[in-house]
This record gives sequence, C-alpha cells and structure tokens, in this order.
Amino acid sequence: MTDDIYKTIAEVSEGIYTEKRSKFIAIALPVRTVEEIKTYLDQYQKKYYDARHVCYAYMLGADRKDFRANDNGEPSGTAGKPILGQINSNELTDILIIVARYFGGIKLGTSGLIVAYKAAAADAIMNASVIEKTVDEEVTIFFEYPFMNDIMRVVKEEEPTILSQSYDTDCIMTLQIRRSSMPKLITRLEKVETARIIKD
Repeated sequence: MTDDIYKTIAEVSEGIYTEKRSKFIAIALPVRTVEEIKTYLDQYQKKYYDARHVCYAYMLGADRKDFRANDNGEPSGTAGKPILGQINSNELTDILIIVARYFGGIKLGTSGLIVAYKAAAADAIMNASVIEKTVDEEVTIFFEYPFMNDIMRVVKEEEPTILSQSYDTDCIMTLQIRRSSMPKLITRLEKVETARIIKD
C-alpha cells in the first residue's frame, strides 16, 4: 500500500453481540476531528444513558498516530483496547467505534468482556462500507494571463482538482492532488514562464 492511501468507512454502521444476556451495541462512525468525536460521544452517552458502560476507541489521520481507547469503567484493557484492536487489524483510520453494554446479570469475566467488545466492534466494521481515500495536498500558483494555456495543459494532463481560480492581471489558481503526484505536478508547473508556486 502506498503511503498516500488510507482506509476509512463511508457512513455510520452498527454491530451487535450478545453473551449471557449482556448486549453489546457497537456504532462505527466516520470522523475527522477530536471535536467531532467529543460531539458523538456526548450524543451516544445520552442515547444510551441506561447502558452499564459506553466504551469507545478512535483512530485519526492518514498516518494513524492519533488514537485513544477508553474502558469507561470496565476492567482496564477489556473494552477500549479490543475495540481499537479491530480498528487496527482492519487498518482503518478517521473512525470512532462506540460500544454500549447492557448488563444481563451474569458476569462475563475479563476474557469474556474482551471477546464481547472485540466481536461487537468487528460486527460494526463488517457492516460498514470500507473505502480508500488519498492523502491530498494543495498548491497555489500565480502566473500571468498569457501563460494560461500552458498552465491549463498541465492541469488537464495531471488532473489535479481545481479548488479556486481567479483571472486578473495576475492569475491565481489553487490545485489539490494526491501526495504522490504532487512533485511531478510542481515540476511541470515550474516550467511554465512567469509561474510562481506556493505550496501549503
């Protein structure tokens, strides 16, 4: 896998696991920021206010370095970690998985809990549409109007997304392209007369 592709989920999905009358409801959500995660956690803690535990794990960013697992009062390492383990084994990111547990009156023990949280999270992932996304970068280019055709030829051939453009005496264009294609795009744009490039 190249370093500018990552896997995430397309939309919210749910999973469920029952063991000895305990019910584990898992919700997998696509997320981009910690703020978003906090909002969802708040929302689902209110929704499952009567659940014994609402545990979760998340992973953010294409490099998969920003993550957290929370046991929410379950024995340490029995809930958040197995959920995170499922995110990792499926190589997903920009994902939050929340598992609400309704206690059925029979204790499951630590190994039983690990299995249950893992199974619920796995079920939510299995029911999700996993998609690949590219890590994109932006570049802004300034050039003089007469060189518009040269710039547009490069854009047509390299196929970046045009985020914005304005044509005045000095023309400005902001382009977005996946990380691995950026060096070639810049090299070609730099060859156009009058072009000045500012990379984000």
